Amino acid sequence: MRTHRLFAAGLVFVLALGLFAQPPAAALVARAADTLPSRLSDADWWKLIEELSEPGGFFRSDNLLSNELWFQWIIPDLLQRAPQGSVYMGVGPEQNFTYIAALKPKMVFITDVRRGNLHTHLMYKAIFEMSADRADFMSRLFTKKRPEHLTTKSSATELINAYWDQAKNPTLPEAAYKENLQAIKDHLTKKRGLPLGKEDLDGVEYVYYNFYWYGPGITYNSSQSNGRGGGNMATYGDLMIATDGANNSRSFLASEELYKVLKDLHEKNLFVPLVGNFGGSKALRAVGKYLKDKGATVAAFYLSNVEQYLSQDGLWYTFCANVASLPLDARSTFIRSSQGGGGGGGGLVNSLGSMQNETSNCKLPLQAVSFRH
Repeated sequence: MRTHRLFAAGLVFVLALGLFAQPPAAALVARAADTLPSRLSDADWWKLIEELSEPGGFFRSDNLLSNELWFQWIIPDLLQRAPQGSVYMGVGPEQNFTYIAALKPKMVFITDVRRGNLHTHLMYKAIFEMSADRADFMSRLFTKKRPEHLTTKSSATELINAYWDQAKNPTLPEAAYKENLQAIKDHLTKKRGLPLGKEDLDGVEYVYYNFYWYGPGITYNSSQSNGRGGGNMATYGDLMIATDGANNSRSFLASEELYKVLKDLHEKNLFVPLVGNFGGSKALRAVGKYLKDKGATVAAFYLSNVEQYLSQDGLWYTFCANVASLPLDARSTFIRSSQGGGGGGGGLVNSLGSMQNETSNCKLPLQAVSFRH
């Protein structure tokens, strides 16, 4: 009997040791998978957007497209540092899609000071959900006829070249654009039942028209009337056929598997675009409270070069405290952009940082954040 007790005690000790030896990030990912929703209803998704968002603010550009040609170079390191299957946070438009496809998060929150970014992601949401595969997605995004030779095995370069060649695949007439636009609006307001007012619908139309007008040649500057941002910007096509430092294609359009990560998140209403200032008093803290209530952890937070503007506006420390209020662990990773050459050319380059270490001294008293979900 004593031998049995010793064996049982030893077994309990070994099991306990195994539990405690489990990497903290893995334990948190498992907890997130158990407590984050597997999908949200349309009503709950829109309610979450409204309750977590702040009033829209100003930025100097529309930012319909990113301008970070070397953004894939840090993905191999990112996959070593940040866990998959947790929560992804970010800012801005489509560059997030490639990071999301790599990390395969359970849930996504994109927070941007401009309500126009919400309009961009509403457009993308409809197109992802309406498009069976990458070729359909490209056809709808740019209002071009789908080439017959494209298949689910086509590479990103083959996709882009098929839609980029204006001589062989011209932009369809404006009537086709208007038909596609109406289908997008109907998908959002009728199929999804989103209570979008005229301002938001006009915003979606503004974004979609620019993609129709400029096609795969659209750049960060295409929609700008003030001439800011400089020239020689990467096009949509350039960004999609870019590779990492080892010449591996990691764009969300590189394969159907990567595309499906985004499509699934949108169809399940787990891609949540918010309006808010990183240095504001509500949005990031509200996201943090929501995630803590669900027992989830932030795996990665893509910042672009927003910290530059937060510092100029005297809001960087508030932003730092906001991040410190998020549920983090040792693997939670910043993805940021900064000026400087890289990869054989100029422009913004990307780097990684520890969210936990970099914000450990920024924990200010936080105001109570209340919302229902």
